[in-house]
Amino acid sequence: MSRLVIGIDTGGTYTDAALVDTEAGKVLATAKAITTKGNLAIGVADALTGVFNAYPAVIGAQIALVCLSTTLATNAIVESHGSSIGVILIGFDAKMQERTGITKAFPDTKILMASGGHTYGGSAKNPLDEAAIIDFVAQMPHVEAFCIAAEYSVRNPAHEHRARELIEGLTGKPVTISSDLAHALDAPRRALTAALNARIISRIVALISAVHFALQARGIDAPLKVVKGDGTLSSAAKIVRRPIETVLSGPAASVIGSKFLTGLSDFVVSDIGGTTTDVAVLENGWPRLRAEGALVGGHRTLVRAVDMRTFALGGDSEVEIDDVSGKVVLLPNRIVPLSLLGARYPQIIKSLQVMLADYENVPYASRFALLPFGLTTPRNDVSGEDVALYNRIGAEPIALHQLIQGPRDLRSLQRLVKLGFVQLAGFTPSDAGHVLDKQNQWSREAAYFGALTFSRWRRMASPKAGESEARAFATEVFDAVVQSSGRAIIETLIGAPVSKSDAFINAVLGGSHLHKGLRVNIAPQAPIVAVGGPAPVFYPELGKRMQAKLVLPDFGDVANAVGAAAGVIKVQAIVEITSTGVGHYRIHHSGAPTESFDATAALAQAATLAMDEARAQAADLGARAVEISTRIERIDLPDTTGDKGLIAATIFAECWGAAGE
Repeated sequence: MSRLVIGIDTGGTYTDAALVDTEAGKVLATAKAITTKGNLAIGVADALTGVFNAYPAVIGAQIALVCLSTTLATNAIVESHGSSIGVILIGFDAKMQERTGITKAFPDTKILMASGGHTYGGSAKNPLDEAAIIDFVAQMPHVEAFCIAAEYSVRNPAHEHRARELIEGLTGKPVTISSDLAHALDAPRRALTAALNARIISRIVALISAVHFALQARGIDAPLKVVKGDGTLSSAAKIVRRPIETVLSGPAASVIGSKFLTGLSDFVVSDIGGTTTDVAVLENGWPRLRAEGALVGGHRTLVRAVDMRTFALGGDSEVEIDDVSGKVVLLPNRIVPLSLLGARYPQIIKSLQVMLADYENVPYASRFALLPFGLTTPRNDVSGEDVALYNRIGAEPIALHQLIQGPRDLRSLQRLVKLGFVQLAGFTPSDAGHVLDKQNQWSREAAYFGALTFSRWRRMASPKAGESEARAFATEVFDAVVQSSGRAIIETLIGAPVSKSDAFINAVLGGSHLHKGLRVNIAPQAPIVAVGGPAPVFYPELGKRMQAKLVLPDFGDVANAVGAAAGVIKVQAIVEITSTGVGHYRIHHSGAPTESFDATAALAQAATLAMDEARAQAADLGARAVEISTRIERIDLPDTTGDKGLIAATIFAECWGAAGE
């Protein structure tokens, strides 16, 4: 029996697709397409077309399941993009509100502190001020989404549920409640997590709508699942309400895909993409989870996610020259590679040649601005002072020295880029790979003239420079990526930053292995599994320098999409018991608290509630061949036996199984 699953990964640069027979454990076909940020459906459709062209024996009706992973939520938070939101904090005081960090993160966000909330034991502290909520919502007709956090809502979510019911009835707009997202008592962090969730709902809705559109065009009527940040699957319908759970979705999928492709259980995985490098460690077949919640864009959330370190290093990192040292540096932002730009717009090669021949130092030489790929009509929501510059960027890329006439233009361009309305293009590590003949998917000619023009602009190199000069510069960029990739792995393994002046590490990553008469070797104990499009370009050299066992699996360039297809459903239900006095217990679960006057009975009831809730969640997500396990954390009075001294307990029930309907 075969079971055909399509995995899709929408990243900042590429949208990948993979057709996987999950019963046979075999990848049947893969494809890559450019992510078209102006219209995500185009990139998804192109990737699906590539898969079906590579495996024409399959038709849409044979697909049992489609699974999606993405970095769009992570990128939106990191880049401070998102919808306008209204925030309702129930039972919070001024200090709690300040601790949320919402005002600092989103200065223009309107916040209501309404009366209400519950006590630690789950009793109502004050009545919910429904009138204040209704009035607040009425004053904010242009807000796109709302979020609600109530004091001790994980002990009793009644006020959050009622507030959501009111707002949805009044506006019909998306409403996030904090108790749906996290079980921690930390109300301020729950509030921040809910605010971030509300801000990115529109991004994930757009992506899921684009995927549905592309699937329908292909005649695929299979269920759609989405990879969460912990590597497990959820339904698209649930993710629309909880998009924050897709933080680190793409990297988590690459971890699962690496395991599927290699069959290994213990290894270091490094996923290098266009924008970032994500490094994680697998032990006994599953990645460690970050206990304190995912850290994204400087915000500490309460989202369960893979314990992964993310580094601003990728094939599309912007290359720069340090003014003091004269050395190549890799900036943390992503730009469009000149080789890709030249493949799409061959006329820019002539522009680069003209720049190179100019004996005057052309400002911003080798840099271009363009509208996002896939955008067919210009935006009509660009603000006043940026309109003039935006309108000068037409259907084709424009050289920055032609676009920027002064400081005001530069500021406008920077704002437009930050908002995602405009893309920049320039020399990147991917271009270095083309110059060195380690990559060939795009235009080597554009990369070659880009290298020479960049050197001419930043180093005053001769306009007559040729192949040897271009390769020398590209080698510098290549070496910078190799050394930065090595530091990323070392920092992940030791759990601490590595100084760029560390002589021993530099001796290893620089390839000499010598320092003052000492031979130096530093290698990870476990194999390095390198995946992502640029991995075969840079990691063979890194493997040599670190003298590590390097695994470059087949289909590693689409490991995220493979991991999405190979994912499993795994849910967790948590039920807590608190004591309000000797022989009196409250059981806190997804509904209103229940009471018990016997510790043993309370524990049994809590375990049943947790397992029932976990099974129900798994069934709702369509899990097949379900397994369940439970564990308990409890606090007892000293010198007591049995359950007589029970003070508090937390019961965790985990249910997992293959994805299906």
